[in-house]
Amino acid sequence: MEPIAPMALHLLLDSADVNAWDAWLPTGLFAGVTTNPTLLKRAAQPCRLEHLHGLADRALAHGVQELHLQAWGSDLVGCGRALAAIAPERIWVKLPITRHGLDAARTLQQEGCRITLTACYEPQQVLLAAALGVDYIAPYLGRISDLGRDGHAELIQMQRCIDALGSTLRLLVASLRGPSDLPRLAAEGLNTFTISPAIAEGLFSVEATEAAAAQFERDAL
Repeated sequence: MEPIAPMALHLLLDSADVNAWDAWLPTGLFAGVTTNPTLLKRAAQPCRLEHLHGLADRALAHGVQELHLQAWGSDLVGCGRALAAIAPERIWVKLPITRHGLDAARTLQQEGCRITLTACYEPQQVLLAAALGVDYIAPYLGRISDLGRDGHAELIQMQRCIDALGSTLRLLVASLRGPSDLPRLAAEGLNTFTISPAIAEGLFSVEATEAAAAQFERDAL
């Protein structure tokens, strides 16, 4: 399997709300979608394999290149295998970075599945992901900060570890709390983010820009 090609900025939409998909995916800003059982529950979507088939079809109809679906249950390998089979070239199986999750990731990876490790809270977990050779690991920026730590500094350290190792692993920054998180981390070389529809909307909420655009329209009359 070829590694993911480097790119300047890589945005994924963090939502299981199909209305949000319909609103945001046609903009061309997002390469794909990330979901998990919590997002499915929040969007009143059943966390069932047969239902995820339909959701995947809807996402892929928007032309997304990546759909990250999280495996669950005692048999992570079996669930992950079933998720990957929905669209092998476009599905990334998400697994928690626990011992059970890593064991499943290794097995699925050997079968050719694309893997995203998730629920990352510590820099050393990035080293585990790099050693395994998976595509992505998703550190939870906001939740790390909620623990009284400097989430931005820790994610920057994670990225420096990856760069120093020459690894192809990509940090998929999750749990952002506001639009300002993106430029702060991008300035330090982080380039892959999964963001909620609310934060996507916030990226356009610049009062001075809105005022200037309104002035242009008034002056055009």
